Amino acid sequence: MKKGILIGIVIAMLGWAVYDMLGDKESSDNGEKEPQMRVAGDGPEEDTAVENEAASGEGEVGLEKGQKAPDFELKTLEGETVKLSDYRGKKVMINFWATWCPPCRAEMPDMQKFYENEDIEILAINLTQTESSRDDVGKFVDEFGLTFPVLMDENVAVANQYQIKPIPTSYFIDSEGYIQYVALGAMNYDLMLQQYEQMD
Repeated sequence: MKKGILIGIVIAMLGWAVYDMLGDKESSDNGEKEPQMRVAGDGPEEDTAVENEAASGEGEVGLEKGQKAPDFELKTLEGETVKLSDYRGKKVMINFWATWCPPCRAEMPDMQKFYENEDIEILAINLTQTESSRDDVGKFVDEFGLTFPVLMDENVAVANQYQIKPIPTSYFIDSEGYIQYVALGAMNYDLMLQQYEQMD
């Protein structure tokens, strides 16, 4: 059983490496640079949660602390359409993840506990194009007993919009729609709670 899981993980990682190489080639062929996704901890960037202190003008849409989070629309695993702007007036945690990512797996139980214990909405955006099968996402949700919305980013358009490089990456957005904190890498319950308590 454990051997089968290990083989599955190795196959998924090889598949991702091939996908990543093809993406690099395609990007260079088009002359465009697309953000490269990687598992937090695989490169020189810090894995710990980081704050981007460069807050800018009020009301400006952007990806930095103090800017308004870009709106997006995705379908849930069940096919329901969800927009970020539907959650205005509520605190929101957006989490970009994939089933094959070990740090993503590690933080999911804490995310579920956080969702159950605090007045926060969690939008877990799955990078569906990187999955070996869409069915893997449903199995993952069942395995971890996740009850928050799981959104399917079929062609990683929202991940690209948010310039996601390492996964997991989380955005904490206040009730007005402004980014209060950006975390690169897995978070534990205490860190989630700390950031929640600092939000307006």
